[in-house]
Amino acid sequence: MSLDSVRAFFAQHAPEIAIIETQASSATVAEAAAAHGVEPARIAKTLSLRVEDRVVLVVTRGDARLDNRKARAALGGKPRLLGADEALAVTGHPIGGVCPFGLSQPVPVYCDVSLRAFDVVIPAAGSTHSAVRIAPARLAALTDAQWVDVCQDAVRTAP
Repeated sequence: MSLDSVRAFFAQHAPEIAIIETQASSATVAEAAAAHGVEPARIAKTLSLRVEDRVVLVVTRGDARLDNRKARAALGGKPRLLGADEALAVTGHPIGGVCPFGLSQPVPVYCDVSLRAFDVVIPAAGSTHSAVRIAPARLAALTDAQWVDVCQDAVRTAP
């Protein structure tokens, strides 16, 4: 089970990080933000992408969108989202629970610089009802991620 692989990952690499399980679904950014009482931007969404003949994971802030030009330059080709079945097969995690922890096979991980706007972000933890609170730098270090700039610039609006 996916949540179990994430539990095992944290038990081995970062036992101080607790997995948060909720009754409410956190399968989408909006649901996750509501379940954890944070703004959508603080949710760290993990995109499963195919870039030419390889699969990569890109972790971005919840309200970010990929910039095709930047992503193509940083990742070495045009990225395409994996379908649900392929994402599950490659990561071991279902859509809505995909994260860079406890993967079923090695997959390169990239963290978008947009995550650095926060001291703590909330990525999924292998299921649609689990997550962790983690500093972006710690997330990148634990997953051996490379920092990239692949998202559109955030649109700033007055409150």
